[in-house]
Amino acid sequence: MRIGQGIDVHPFVTGRSLFLGGVEIPYDKGLAGHSDADVVIHAVCDAILGAAGMGDIGGHFPDTDPAYRNIYSLKLLEETWKIVRKHYRAVINVDITIMAEAPKIAPYAEKMKAAIAGALCIFPDQVNIKATTTEGLGFVGRKEGIAAMCVVLIE
Repeated sequence: MRIGQGIDVHPFVTGRSLFLGGVEIPYDKGLAGHSDADVVIHAVCDAILGAAGMGDIGGHFPDTDPAYRNIYSLKLLEETWKIVRKHYRAVINVDITIMAEAPKIAPYAEKMKAAIAGALCIFPDQVNIKATTTEGLGFVGRKEGIAAMCVVLIE
């Protein structure tokens, strides 16, 4: 078994939809990025790739490649697992922490778990999602963006 960690951060921008954990969330801002900028999925991809010792999301899906422009990040997660599952047989569990002052994450957590589990061919109870604020501190506290961290165990 191997463990990997992933972290991602994106700033808010106007004029984009907000995607977190593969779910579109109603909010007045989205996140800036080459893809749909889903910080949750990007952190999961990095954690899986890290566990496998296979680099990071940017190495496999570079933001200089037009093929990934505005891509739905859940597709990147599916592709990440296709790459890794050639060498590892299963994802044991995924533990995610989302840092955001807004929007509230709890109403969407179950949908996120289902989306992530589906992309990884695991059960939703193998995915855990937690959310926290930063009590007004830093860029998250000033509502300038969202950060996500993830730990994954693969076998």
